[in-house]
Amino acid sequence: MSTNTSIRKVKTADLELKDRLVSIQRVTKVTKGGRTFSFSAIVVVGDENGIVGFGLGKAGEVTSAISKGIEDAKKNLVKVPIFKGTIPHEQSAKYGGARVFMKPASHGTGVVAGGAMRAVLESVGVTDVLAKSKGSSNPHNLVKATVAALLEMRDAYAVAAVRGVDLNKVFNG
Repeated sequence: MSTNTSIRKVKTADLELKDRLVSIQRVTKVTKGGRTFSFSAIVVVGDENGIVGFGLGKAGEVTSAISKGIEDAKKNLVKVPIFKGTIPHEQSAKYGGARVFMKPASHGTGVVAGGAMRAVLESVGVTDVLAKSKGSSNPHNLVKATVAALLEMRDAYAVAAVRGVDLNKVFNG
């Protein structure tokens, strides 16, 4: 990932975050005394206004696994550029075996995306986007690939600042 993510880190101080459960799984540890069951939960939190984070929680009970996931997600919040309810440009990313592709859509299209991607995109506040997941459908890797793609997004202001030119020059060549 080429983007410097340390700049986009966000503090949870006065944000009103909504959480979405992406996946919950029962995991088993086999010992000589038998099987020990616990739960693993992937949670995405966001303020639906450009801030999103994901976390993983593991515990013996479902509710405590989810709450641990929410706490973990709040520690990993990042800011993402959103332009009129959609993403600024096409973007693809890969994490593990999961590959994602996202494309901006016109107003009224809605979020056209699969389960794990949909949770991330809705939490970040995207209302119109065309998205496709290719390869693995593993929710862990899909969430990470989607966040990686969102972190590589740059709005016109960021492009103008990097190039050191006026905003109009970005669009008019």
